[in-house]
Amino acid sequence: MTSNPIHIFQDLYAKAAQVLDEPDAMVLSTVGADGQPSGRFVLLKAVDDRGFVFYTNLGSRKARQLTAHAQAALTFYWPPLGKQVRIEGVVEPVSADEADAYFASRPRDSQIGAWASKQSTQMTARTDLDARILDVSARFEGVAVPRPPFWSGYRLVPRMIEFWTRDRARLHLREHYERTNDGWSRSLLYP
Repeated sequence: MTSNPIHIFQDLYAKAAQVLDEPDAMVLSTVGADGQPSGRFVLLKAVDDRGFVFYTNLGSRKARQLTAHAQAALTFYWPPLGKQVRIEGVVEPVSADEADAYFASRPRDSQIGAWASKQSTQMTARTDLDARILDVSARFEGVAVPRPPFWSGYRLVPRMIEFWTRDRARLHLREHYERTNDGWSRSLLYP
């Protein structure tokens, strides 16, 4: 068995993908400048030894919070596997090349939506968004949709990864990994 928790995560993720429609759904928890925590579901778009990647509008609440505090937590819960994964670490922007490549892979409707949405700001009615979608669709009719300058991704570089496995009588198994200078250290935690 590997001692690298990112590799353990990748194996679990592959198993979750066999039984769940959205194994990539994760809660991203951030903290605002005022210290108020906030959580929301986002989608994992890449994972490798560098960390866990997600994308957003850079004007969104989550992006503003990550600018104020470049630390975050991710939580996955896969009930059919009886598994939860918690990840904590620092957040850094992905490269422009990574963001461009991922944006180009998105369905065209999602690309248009990224341009049209003023994410996390108020709108008067849904028709406001619908009108913006029509405008953006007309602007890019017949051409490739470029990545908006206000849209990119973040990589959470993990310092801690914890695997929780459901067990009887709430005596769950908790495997806790902390990043060290030499790699990762593993410990078990009481449930």
